[in-house]
Amino acid sequence: MNKPQRVTLFMQCIVDSCFPQVGEAMVAVLERQGLTLEYPADQTCCGQPAFNAGYRNEAARLARRFLDVFEDAECIVCPSGSCVHMVRHHYRELFAKEPRLLARAERVGARTFEFTEFLVDVLGVTDVGASWHGDVTYHDSCHLLRGLGVKDQPRALLAAVRGLNLIEMTRSDECCGFGGTFSAKYPEISEALLETKLANIQATGAGAVVGCDMGCLMHMQGMIRRRELPISVHHIAEILAGRQ
Repeated sequence: MNKPQRVTLFMQCIVDSCFPQVGEAMVAVLERQGLTLEYPADQTCCGQPAFNAGYRNEAARLARRFLDVFEDAECIVCPSGSCVHMVRHHYRELFAKEPRLLARAERVGARTFEFTEFLVDVLGVTDVGASWHGDVTYHDSCHLLRGLGVKDQPRALLAAVRGLNLIEMTRSDECCGFGGTFSAKYPEISEALLETKLANIQATGAGAVVGCDMGCLMHMQGMIRRRELPISVHHIAEILAGRQ
């Protein structure tokens, strides 16, 4: 799509409820690009938790509301690959037997972008003028990588941050064990995956881990804090906003 002048913000529930500083950081970065931002105050959950838990009727109800709220937006940007994957791909599954809703879902899905994907692929920007001093490692969240195919964009943005040294961890693309309701349904498996992820993070020697989905980051942050490890956890928007 052409470079938009106006962007509509689609805020992930976890960010809205628990990590508002991530939303504020995303706003700061987008405003630096000269964009006009809009925030529909009547937006709610995209329906992903219900969808993943098997409650398709409830997920479809939330998806219809999402379409009502965002249908007229020129371009929609979200600080979560997981939520964008839901809108872009799973809405088509929910409305596969309803042609009118399916057409609406496809139009909206084509205009909905994850934050780093939007910066690099739509705006053509990798250097957002950020500075952040220290060694960091990057975690590939499952839905962002495997659902949207976003791998290089976050790395290109981090590589352009002044003072930042990106150290790749072993198996950065391996699940951290969050998986939304997965971590509640299968806590033993979830914890085992998280143990491996934290060992790989620690092996890099980096003082910070960065990602694009707060679900994963919140999961990792919980164990990092319990063990009092000297590792800070950041959404990439916070890094690109120049915060440390």
